[in-house]
Amino acid sequence: MKLQQLRHFLCVVEEGGFRAAADRANRSQAALSASIKELEKILGQRLFEGGNKATLTPFGETCLPKIEQFMTVYQALEDDLKGAAAGDKGKIRIASVPSLVTKLLPSVLVEYSKKYPDVEIVLIDDNSVGVANRLLAGEIDLALGNCTSIDQSNIDFTLLISDPIGVVCLRSNSLNQPVKPSRNQQKAGLKWQQLMTQPFIYNGTCRLLENTPAEVLNRNARYTVENITSLFSLLRNDLGITTLPKLAFPSNEPELVWLDLLEPALDRQIGIFKLANKTISPPAQAFHELCIQYVQNHYIL
Repeated sequence: MKLQQLRHFLCVVEEGGFRAAADRANRSQAALSASIKELEKILGQRLFEGGNKATLTPFGETCLPKIEQFMTVYQALEDDLKGAAAGDKGKIRIASVPSLVTKLLPSVLVEYSKKYPDVEIVLIDDNSVGVANRLLAGEIDLALGNCTSIDQSNIDFTLLISDPIGVVCLRSNSLNQPVKPSRNQQKAGLKWQQLMTQPFIYNGTCRLLENTPAEVLNRNARYTVENITSLFSLLRNDLGITTLPKLAFPSNEPELVWLDLLEPALDRQIGIFKLANKTISPPAQAFHELCIQYVQNHYIL
């Protein structure tokens, strides 16, 4: 059986005659009749009584609801597949570092959901190493973060934002004193040597201090904390200071302050990345493109 034959059968039933059905199908009446006769031959029974009244036989009455049900399911399948191919339907899995989940991603997701309301989104937050490992393991379609800790030959990385590294401490800390920039400085800020006199709290983003003079802070750290909630608890209780990318610092934090670190001047390169040499799904590709475009047009650090 061919789909066209089934469509012709339904067309005759709905139009109540072969001539009207032929006009609707944009076929000659002879061609439409031949299509119906071929279908009857395949099924081994007549579907219509003799004459031009398009009256269904008992066998035709039996076939009608089954063919209607099949064509409804087929049309739904066709619509779903076309929607998936266009990126309108499906599921995407995204892993991101927590700072982007709270600040950047919500705005992007709002725009994406407006354009693709039928796409399911699975969002996972993890540290930068965990995000990259999930991508390499095939657990996710896209990742957001910095991928300096992995072999970038396996990664297609697109830079979104350069996120500066700064010092976080209590507002009452002596480091948070208004200091005028020197003649060689364009803005006020801290040097890593000024941090040496205070207890240092190591967190996952402190890896960015490696291979700089400031990595001595990591080696001498009094506390090591991976969880961001625990980190801020220690900071609020004046147990030490730390370094953090600016995006990782809460905008509504009343007790703590983020201060520029001028020496060494470091940035976390934040981007969206996917596996190289592997095609991602249309919904994931649509998100990838929209995220890049949105950040370029709207986001201000």
